[in-house]
Amino acid sequence: MTQPSAHEIVQDYHRAWTSGNIDRAMTLVADDIVCRAPGEDLTGKDAYREFIGGFAPTLTGLAEIADFADGERVGLFYYPQTAATATAPAAECFTIRDGKIAENVLIFDRLSFGPPVDA
Repeated sequence: MTQPSAHEIVQDYHRAWTSGNIDRAMTLVADDIVCRAPGEDLTGKDAYREFIGGFAPTLTGLAEIADFADGERVGLFYYPQTAATATAPAAECFTIRDGKIAENVLIFDRLSFGPPVDA
């Protein structure tokens, strides 16, 4: 049986968490994952699960922009739509090791996803 490519692993992970299936998404994540996110670095599957699991329920939609793969590295660009915003882009660069997501560099504007500021 052929192992899935890095691109297929990331696509499966992304579909799972953005549809709210955090359990499925976490089967594709290494126990010692490192995630570099705006304002914090997360280490380990439990911290990563809490981070993704806290955001996933806020999604109201998703607009994909582009993705690319270069060996074991995969990049995604998309608009995670929430009640606060539908136009703030996000980007993720994943590194796959031994068939699991081992690293994620996540880029987004944290302020765009917070509560609206009163004028």
